[in-house]
Amino acid sequence: MSCINRRDLALLALRAGTGAVLVAHGTQKLFGWFGGGGLEKTAAAMEHMGFTPGRHSAVAAGLGEAGGGALLVLGLATPAAGAAAAGAMAGAVAVHAPAGFFAQGGGFEYPAFLGFTAAAIGLAGAGRYSLDHATGHVFDRSWMLALAFTGSALAAAAVVTKRAQAAPADPGPEA
Repeated sequence: MSCINRRDLALLALRAGTGAVLVAHGTQKLFGWFGGGGLEKTAAAMEHMGFTPGRHSAVAAGLGEAGGGALLVLGLATPAAGAAAAGAMAGAVAVHAPAGFFAQGGGFEYPAFLGFTAAAIGLAGAGRYSLDHATGHVFDRSWMLALAFTGSALAAAAVVTKRAQAAPADPGPEA
């Protein structure tokens, strides 16, 4: 009989908690669950925040959060799951950054924490108590890790840069 591995059990708990929070946030955007606005309201909000086109941005954010979160919970394709969730959170960090760090002031503390946690899980791997382990790590190869995080970083940088370039210049105080 094998002994329960504390590291693997900790990874399971971290994946389940982080993934569940991400799924909840993503389904708010996609389906309006848990008090969310659903796709149409999220698309309008995305447009207002400078993410264009709004509908594509809402779908991408919702899928990055809900899809990445669900895969984290399952421990399946963990590098891609962690990278997708971290990329989605990079957009959220960009929105909240002007308000500073702390969440109580509208800052980026919470999305940054979710993004870093998802990235860390993607880098560390899902552990023994996962579908990646059960499938012989078919979707968790070294090259997948590099590809997923490179792709996510490039996509997040492109989206955040496009948003920043599209933002109207601050006219400053009126004379």
